Amino acid sequence: MANEKVGFIGVGLMGYGMAKNILLGGYAVNVVMHRSRRSVDDLVSQGATEAKDLTALAHASDIIHICAPGSPQVEAIITAMMPELRRNTVIVDCSTSEPTSTERLASILEAKGCFLADAPLGGTPVQAEAGELSTMVGAPDNVFVRIKPVIDCWATSVVHLGPTGLGHKMKLLNNFLSLGYAALYSEAMAVGRKVGISVDQFDSVIRGSRMDCGFYQTFMGYAVDGNKEAHKFTLSNAYKDARYLANMADDASVSNPVGTAMKNSFAAAINMGGDGPEDYVPHLVDFIAKLNGMPPGKES
Repeated sequence: MANEKVGFIGVGLMGYGMAKNILLGGYAVNVVMHRSRRSVDDLVSQGATEAKDLTALAHASDIIHICAPGSPQVEAIITAMMPELRRNTVIVDCSTSEPTSTERLASILEAKGCFLADAPLGGTPVQAEAGELSTMVGAPDNVFVRIKPVIDCWATSVVHLGPTGLGHKMKLLNNFLSLGYAALYSEAMAVGRKVGISVDQFDSVIRGSRMDCGFYQTFMGYAVDGNKEAHKFTLSNAYKDARYLANMADDASVSNPVGTAMKNSFAAAINMGGDGPEDYVPHLVDFIAKLNGMPPGKES
């Protein structure tokens, strides 16, 4: 069994599969109850230990993973654990967080003799359970060497970009592209339906062409096949990431007009009622259709 004891906070859609694969990698894993009693109980049945709270988990762990919705939650979790963090503890933030927050937390932890690495995720819950996620890591070289064997349990593609913060910066750029695709696809299909081209006809031309890609295929799983769970990433989280991207561009004094347009597409969906826990990114197609006076569906 591996020597490092791993804590895992946030065993939800992505975190459950990641924690399970860390267990399969031979690590002792501590988990804590947050939202899903079922996920915690299942992991405990596979050999994980349940900590009574965040401070108990911090006291019992050498490397702590966090999968949370965003920076406010990550900041609150780290603040709660701070009194019990032992020297040389590494916190691995797998959330999509705001880089300025990440860099600030890294400085606070460094003063305590601890470390923060950012390792945001690429992939889906299915890939998380299969141990086939990708990640882009920001961490000092010595910290990356230490955490990589654990990350290898849940990721097949691991890119070390450099110091802490770069992982979250790259993740926002990655999501700028993917969420930009979602906004483009939704708008293109709305225009198509208005001029007499059905969603199926649109897909018959794009699929397999140079415009096709993995994200297109998962996105269109809903638009074409009606699979509401084709890509389980909420519109609310997408809108949050779009705001973080805008903040990053503003901090760098970079003109980001396409990012602003993409953000506005998700803002429109949120304001039209797409802020529920089961309103996922591919559902954006329905909100853009509604914005243009059309009902959900595929026909022109």
